[in-house]
Amino acid sequence: MVSYFSEIFSGLWSLLVGLGITFKEFFSPAVTVEYPYETLKMPERFRGHIQLIADEEGNPNCIVCMMCQRACPSGCISLAGKKEEGQKKKVLTKYILDFTTCSLCGSCVESCNFNALEFSKEYNLASTRKEDYIIDLKKRLEENNS
Repeated sequence: MVSYFSEIFSGLWSLLVGLGITFKEFFSPAVTVEYPYETLKMPERFRGHIQLIADEEGNPNCIVCMMCQRACPSGCISLAGKKEEGQKKKVLTKYILDFTTCSLCGSCVESCNFNALEFSKEYNLASTRKEDYIIDLKKRLEENNS
């Protein structure tokens, strides 16, 4: 009989504690961001998709060494370059990222010794089409610099 009343008291006590927390939080200010109208500033450590880094002239720093493509465990990076007449190094002609298979591991950024890749702070990538996630990073860099 004593255990019956102790269980009832224990249940009522936990109910009152829960209601007390609810009552206290009801009057505290909301921390929710009204998303379409307000956006959060992404922290420095946020990992979005990768993006190319441009030099002073607006050209990508990439020298087409293929280290990022070899380091990628997902195989989501494909790039191409050509050596132009009279140039000492290759020039990037294509840099495609298939974001549908990217695992955001960062191996490509770590393996790049020429400061050509970084993580973007872009996080709103909602779409229903797969084609929207196959990103031409060279074209995107040219659009951002113009």
